[in-house]
Amino acid sequence: MTKNKSIPDLRLGTRGSPLAMAQAHQVRDLLGAAHPGLEVEIVVIATTGDQVLDRRLSEVGGKGLFTKEIQEALLDDRIDLAVHSMKDVETWLPDGTVIAAVLEREDPRDALICPRADSLDALPPGAVIGTSSLRRQAQILHRRPDLRVETLRGNVQTRLRKLEEGVVDATLLALAGLRRLGKQDVASGIIGVDVLLPAVAQGAIGIETRRDDARTRDLVAPLDHAPSSICIRAERAMLAALDGSCHTPIGGLAVLDGNSGLSLEGLIAQPDGSALHRGSRHGAASDAEAIGTDLGRALRSRMPADFFA
Repeated sequence: MTKNKSIPDLRLGTRGSPLAMAQAHQVRDLLGAAHPGLEVEIVVIATTGDQVLDRRLSEVGGKGLFTKEIQEALLDDRIDLAVHSMKDVETWLPDGTVIAAVLEREDPRDALICPRADSLDALPPGAVIGTSSLRRQAQILHRRPDLRVETLRGNVQTRLRKLEEGVVDATLLALAGLRRLGKQDVASGIIGVDVLLPAVAQGAIGIETRRDDARTRDLVAPLDHAPSSICIRAERAMLAALDGSCHTPIGGLAVLDGNSGLSLEGLIAQPDGSALHRGSRHGAASDAEAIGTDLGRALRSRMPADFFA
């Protein structure tokens, strides 16, 4: 008689890219360490964002294209938790889900990859930078209007290959992703946040569960890194106040100051870099969402009314 295959204790949903898989394995390992004997099955789910690679996300529906199918599987009870790069998670979650944990954040800065330069300022006039991010495009062109920015999408490996093929002169990738893939050595320079403010929640991995699934929420609770979670809440509150999407170049970074303080810097810009506004707020970490909301509203007031149409 054939023995029935054991049923996993948890089903973990993820995209299938090398980076997403690395993050999924990290979460599985952490769950195993927190709960010895817990069996976690990784379920790979294809997303629209992984399949449409010839256009900017803003042209085909926004960053939710990397999470929609996974969230549908979560709500349909085909998986118990979803692992996301938090910068890919839309501002508002679907009804019935919650970010139950945020892992300790990696370095949120952007990395320049270029065989000829180690900084944006060192790039020669007319150099072509490949990126699909309007946030990066706006800040690059604001600082260096003499450069050209062309759309470059795909996973880390695809972008590195296109750089080697000479499709572009340089590209930018999140340092956190390079580190998780063990490819940080390809970076020719790390861009300071004073030059290129990161995307909201860049470098953070989030775990999404069903709101009413107390068992799964309890299992993932030990993985939550409170300082990172506080900072992400402030940044996402700013994003919500701005009503930001992939159509809007927005940057944001919160850092804890001592034991109880939080500083938040935010940015909003025109896609062509012709206008760029930065602002900052400081307050108690316990007021993270209020700080983010206040800064978001202040930045929003500095843009023309039709900018958000």
